[in-house]
Amino acid sequence: MTDQKVIWITGASSGIGRAAALRFANAGYALILSARDLEALEEVKAQCPTSDHVKILGLDLAKSEEMPNKTQEAIAMFGKIDILLHNAGISQRSLIKETALSVDRKLMEINFFGTVALTKAILPHFIQNQQGHFGVVSSLVGKFGTPYRSAYAASKHALHGFFDTLRAEHFQDHITVTLICPGFIRTNVSINALTADGSPLNEMDEAQEKGMKPEDCAEEIFKAINRKKEEVLIGGKETYAVYLKRFFPTLFSKILNKAKVR
Repeated sequence: MTDQKVIWITGASSGIGRAAALRFANAGYALILSARDLEALEEVKAQCPTSDHVKILGLDLAKSEEMPNKTQEAIAMFGKIDILLHNAGISQRSLIKETALSVDRKLMEINFFGTVALTKAILPHFIQNQQGHFGVVSSLVGKFGTPYRSAYAASKHALHGFFDTLRAEHFQDHITVTLICPGFIRTNVSINALTADGSPLNEMDEAQEKGMKPEDCAEEIFKAINRKKEEVLIGGKETYAVYLKRFFPTLFSKILNKAKVR
C-alpha cells in the first residue's frame, strides 16, 4: 500500500477531469483515471510528471452493475483510495416539451444513478479505513434550474440531496464531502450535450467558449478538496446567481426569463 494520497477521478479524459488529473499529479498524488475513452486517458497519463503513479481504469457510468467490480479493481491498484472525484457526466440542451423521456432517463442514469452506484461501492472501503473524501462535480444548475437543462439540473439537484445526506450519516466515519459547482468552464460539455432526441448538440455554447479555463477550475477544485470545504462555487459573475436565487427569488426569475440561454 502506497503512502501517497490516492485520488480516483472519473471523466478524466478531457475538460475539468483532465485538468484536475494534471493538477493532482503535479502535487504528488497517485492517480486512478477513469472514462470510456482509454486512448484519451493514456494521453493524460503521458502528460503526468510520474506515469508510474498513474493507473487507468475504463469506466462507463451508464453500467451501474459494473461499479462493485470496478471499485475492487481500483482499490487493488494502489491498495487504497483516499479521494474519489466524481466528475464524469453528461449535459443537455433541449426544451422539456420536446425532450423524449428516454433522454431524461439517460441523464439521470449517468449523472445520478451511476454516481450513486459508484459511491455505494466504495463507501465500505472508506468506512473500514475511517477516512475518505468524495469530491462531487455538480454545477451551478445544481442550485437552480435554467431553460434547456431540465433533466440535467434535476440530476445535479439530486446529487446535492444525496451527498448532503451522506455527509450527515457518515461524519463519524471521518468521511468528507465536497460539492463542486462550476459555472461556465471552457470544455466540450455543450458539444457533447444531449438534445431532445438524445443526439449530441455538436456545438460550443457562446457562454461556454468565454468561460473559465479548465486549468483554473481544477486549481479551485484542488484547493477546495485540500481545505475539505463542504461546497464551492466556481466561475465568473454567473456564480452570483446562486445568491440572487436565494435572497431575491422573484428578481432572479425575471432576469432568467430575459436571459439568452440555450
